[in-house]
Amino acid sequence: MSSGEPDPWLERWLPLVVERSAGKAVLELGCGSGRDSSVLAAAGLAVIGIDSSPEQLEQARARVPKGTFYEGDIRDGFPDVSGFGVILASLVLHYFSWDETTALAHRLLLCLRYGGVLLVRVNSTHDHEHGASGHPELGENYYLVDGKPKRFFDRDALMRLFDGSWNFVHLEERVIQRYARPKAIWEAVLERPVTGP
Repeated sequence: MSSGEPDPWLERWLPLVVERSAGKAVLELGCGSGRDSSVLAAAGLAVIGIDSSPEQLEQARARVPKGTFYEGDIRDGFPDVSGFGVILASLVLHYFSWDETTALAHRLLLCLRYGGVLLVRVNSTHDHEHGASGHPELGENYYLVDGKPKRFFDRDALMRLFDGSWNFVHLEERVIQRYARPKAIWEAVLERPVTGP
């Protein structure tokens, strides 16, 4: 599969996404060119996307004309800040320091309503084709790859990041073919417990 082809990971989660969104918009962090936004929209879901790239957002708006897209850094906050049933964060939470990443995870928890779910994918420590080794270290499993910081996760790091405040619905290490070379990732579905913080 080349980088231009779709990455069909989201399709298996659509029944859960439709159920938990309960007719409200899905928030997508790091929506990029709207690849996943278009899958959500095709399933009849409203989409609110945020990304830091104006060029990517232009493509997302063309792909999903009925979507609502914002330009911004996800570390600075999210639009429509609470009450989401579903938040999507695919291949976007692994660019930051550990403190920034844990702050994001906490903010995501608070943006979900009780029983809401977060679908997340992050780089695996086994993702050697895309920077998990051979680059200047910025910290533990955190490297400067082609001039950009990239974090790589193992199971323990994910368990620490999404601590006891979350319920793990699904956690799996996978190899995907989204790019020219295979990419190792972690895919997780997390639920904000019906009672809790």
